[in-house]
Amino acid sequence: MNLPKAFEEEMTALLGAEDYKRYTDCFGESRHYGLRVNTAKISVDDFLKIAPWPLERVPWIRNGFYYDGDKVQPAKHPYYFAGLYYLQEPSAMTPADRLPVEPGDRVLDVCAAPGGKATELGAKLQGTGVLAANDLSSSRAKGLLKNLELFGIGNVLVFSEEPGKLVPYFREYFDKILIDAPCSGEGMFRKDRKMVRAWEEHGPEYFSKIQRSIVTQAAQMLRPGGMLLYSTCTFSPLENEQTIEYLLEQYPEFEICEMEGYEGFSAGMPEVTEQKDENLKKTVRIFPHRMKGEGHFIALLKKGEGISGHDVSGKGRAKKLPEELEEFLGAVNREFDLSRIEIRGEKVYYMPEGIPDLKGVRFLRTGLLLGELKKKRFEPSQALAMNLKKEEYRYILDFPASDERVIRYLRGETLDVGDLVSAKEKGWYLVCADGYPLGFGKLGNQTLKNKYLPGWRWQSL
Repeated sequence: MNLPKAFEEEMTALLGAEDYKRYTDCFGESRHYGLRVNTAKISVDDFLKIAPWPLERVPWIRNGFYYDGDKVQPAKHPYYFAGLYYLQEPSAMTPADRLPVEPGDRVLDVCAAPGGKATELGAKLQGTGVLAANDLSSSRAKGLLKNLELFGIGNVLVFSEEPGKLVPYFREYFDKILIDAPCSGEGMFRKDRKMVRAWEEHGPEYFSKIQRSIVTQAAQMLRPGGMLLYSTCTFSPLENEQTIEYLLEQYPEFEICEMEGYEGFSAGMPEVTEQKDENLKKTVRIFPHRMKGEGHFIALLKKGEGISGHDVSGKGRAKKLPEELEEFLGAVNREFDLSRIEIRGEKVYYMPEGIPDLKGVRFLRTGLLLGELKKKRFEPSQALAMNLKKEEYRYILDFPASDERVIRYLRGETLDVGDLVSAKEKGWYLVCADGYPLGFGKLGNQTLKNKYLPGWRWQSL
């Protein structure tokens, strides 16, 4: 493979001639396919009991696995449509894994599309706290929203903004922030050869300016004592160690933290920076010839303690709900804080707790979309279906994943379910595969009218 001369020279300087040859030799090896279990819906042990294909553990990721992408298609299985896993390159699983998110945290993913990191951060929250996921591109943010809803994550704010626009709304608000920064993509050269041409058009110097802007903006949104994880999929010191050095110069209250290690990780390189801070050895470089994954850089930092000036806590007042919404929620076995239910036009949302006034921010979603009020009836949303667990809803149609009606449902077809319900039963039913929700349908006369979201439907190969 022909690599740019400037890249070859820099990588040789980083690795040495002998190790650089090992790096280029790995271009002839097969790429690695990864799958990450959604622990908000199923435990790793339970998933392994039902996994339809052989899996091999990603040794440094608790819920990560390799699969043979030449033989199986996990995206064409009902469990994928149930949101039980996300398909993700193994090294790319590392940033969200190493950011220590706890239930109840306020978390920001600054450059979140298509959602590989955000879905894991949301799963770690276990339905508590708030996940703000942002991407400047509105088209990419739509894909991000779909993946978050597929994963069943409802405590979300999904934005499409330049990060600096968010600072006045969220100054010192977040407990944890992840920045998977736009970068020159050198770590993806082996996986995607088109990245080489993109690098020649926009290399490290172009992206370094963007990265420095983003990290300093994010620093202002992190509360004192909070943690920030910065990552790229590139090797360039300018985009990696030197970006961290820049952040520390601008915000000296930050310190670099140790991360859980792995034998294949390589330490960061203080020698490539001006100050040569030995703490940069706590950062992590992942090289594709040293472990089974593509190239990555990861740095975990903590902001010095102090007094946060941003408190938006406090409950609102409970509201009187429309009868049709109250009737539907009566079938949901979950306690809702009525002060957090917000009706805008026909749409009904369940908002995360303790969020600021977001007037003026361009967003795709605030909270969990419960559904829509339509002419004295309530129609539940696809997002709510994915957010529910089987035991949380009274009316269930649970098919074995092997039942041909599961695929027919995912294609948007009407189903005959006379073998499962009596003629008198009717109303909104939650359709499940092996106990895991897929979406809603409207039952009448032992026939299920399909309400699976059209944009999500199963497409034939």
